Amino acid sequence: MLCLNNLKKSDFNYELPQELIAQTPVEPRNSSRMLCLSKETGEVRHDHFYNLCNYLKKGDLLVLNDSRVIPARIYGEKEDNGTFIEFLLLEQKESMVWELICRPGKKAKVGTRFSFGGGRLRAEIIEVKDDGNRIARFECESDNIYSALDEIGQMPLPPYITEKLQDKERYQTVYSRELGSAAAPTAGLHFTVDQLSELEKMGIKIAYVTLHVGLGTFRPVKEDNILDHKMHTEHYELPQKTADLINETKSQGGRVIAVGTTSCRTLESVATFHDGKIMEDDGYTSIFIYPGYEFKVLDGLITNFHLPESTLIMLVSAFAGYENTMNAYRTAVEEKYRFFSFGDSMLIL
Repeated sequence: MLCLNNLKKSDFNYELPQELIAQTPVEPRNSSRMLCLSKETGEVRHDHFYNLCNYLKKGDLLVLNDSRVIPARIYGEKEDNGTFIEFLLLEQKESMVWELICRPGKKAKVGTRFSFGGGRLRAEIIEVKDDGNRIARFECESDNIYSALDEIGQMPLPPYITEKLQDKERYQTVYSRELGSAAAPTAGLHFTVDQLSELEKMGIKIAYVTLHVGLGTFRPVKEDNILDHKMHTEHYELPQKTADLINETKSQGGRVIAVGTTSCRTLESVATFHDGKIMEDDGYTSIFIYPGYEFKVLDGLITNFHLPESTLIMLVSAFAGYENTMNAYRTAVEEKYRFFSFGDSMLIL
């Protein structure tokens, strides 16, 4: 029995064979498997993502995160001696100023300059933060850092993916628009353009939020008591059109289904900040959702299978119920589902 007053990270551990960590995406996108979990009964069913329509009904609303991943991993050299450096861009602070992680960090002191892509992009370290991250000011020929990153940058795949990605677009959702993420909102990778179109023809409504995913999503929980864990902060936007669709859906008895934990955190953050109401909003959130949290908006969740002891499996446990979630994960391992970013899907209703 889970003790809500003393939640331990070990409560959210499970055994995962290495071979179940998906290294490459499946083709087509929606051919991935889908474990369907009832949050009321704990019943588990096995299906495929292309059959998602069978679990939705007219008047339901899917809320998708339209953030687009930046090719944020760049390799270069120190300008004075040519030694190797790797930057991973995390968040844009000003037009040409970014917070980033660099390796090896000891080479990146304040005032040090680096060159990338044969001088296509240059950077100077202007601050070293307490957590070891750096702030750098960039220069490029066109003053458009995104075009330079498109040319020389690589997708910031999580460390558990060791195979090279052949097509950068496979780490983007088909509906990605707003550049800013350091990692993909992976629950949406399963959708195809045709499938979204078919769902709309069925009367399923589609709405968008933007939450730029930071690498804090992948940072492990180090504290044994999860309440001592400090959440990362991410920027979100919820437009008026989406707020209207959510409120309309709720008033007409439809279900609001978040596609991914990022969409979930956006919706629940806005509702938390505004006394349970959904309205147009943008800002920063560090919401931490774990068992005992009372959901204010969500009726359903589409998500992938998450790392053991991560804040994401804690969020899923809060929504679906702890015992239901851990049993579903054990079943997924037994049935050899594919796990993590390029892995299979989970539908919780």
